[in-house]
Amino acid sequence: MADVLPLVEARLRSALGEPDARAAVTFLGTDRIEMLRFHEDDIVRYASLGMSAHPMTDPTAMVADPVKGPRAELVLSVRAGLADTDKVLRPLAVLAASPQVEGVVVAPGASLDVGEPLWPGAPFSSVLVAEPGGLVEDLELDEPLDPVHFLPLLPMTPNEAAWKRVHGAGALQERWLAAGTDLRDPSRASVPLA
Repeated sequence: MADVLPLVEARLRSALGEPDARAAVTFLGTDRIEMLRFHEDDIVRYASLGMSAHPMTDPTAMVADPVKGPRAELVLSVRAGLADTDKVLRPLAVLAASPQVEGVVVAPGASLDVGEPLWPGAPFSSVLVAEPGGLVEDLELDEPLDPVHFLPLLPMTPNEAAWKRVHGAGALQERWLAAGTDLRDPSRASVPLA
C-alpha cells in the first residue's frame, strides 16, 4: 500500500503554493502530525499533514479497518498580521490527531473544541468543519482507499458554538452569510444570534 502523505503534500502544494514554514507535533501513541503554513497575499493558511495517513474509524466499530474509511486533512485560513495566529499550530495538530487519539470521525458539520483560545487572545476555542472541495480539491486514491478530503475549519465564538449545537451547522452558516461575516478575521466578534 503506497504512503498517501507524499500525494497529500503534493496536492496541498499544487493548490496553495510552497509552504513557508512547517512544524511537527507528536502525541503519545500517535503518528507524527505536521502543520504547514502557506501565505497568499494577506491570507495565511495552516494545513495538517498526517491525519490522512490512516482512515478514520467509527468509534463503535469492533475492529478498525486499516484500509477503508474516510480520510481527511484540516485547513484553516485567517487574515495575516492581525493576531499571533502562528500559535494555532499546536491546537490544530491536536484536532488533526483526534481521530487517532479519541477514535472520532471528523466530518463536515462537526464542531471541534480545543478548550482554550486557538491563539493568544483569540475569541475562538472551537471550529466548525465546513464542506470540502472548494480551496483544495479532494485527492482520489487507488481502490479500495477512500479519497482524502481537505476540510476547511471556520472558527466559532463560544456563543456561536452553543447556538450551532441547538440550531445546526447550516443555520449558523446562514447567519454568517446574512451578516456578511469575515470568517478569516482572527479577532472578529460573534455574529448576531437573536
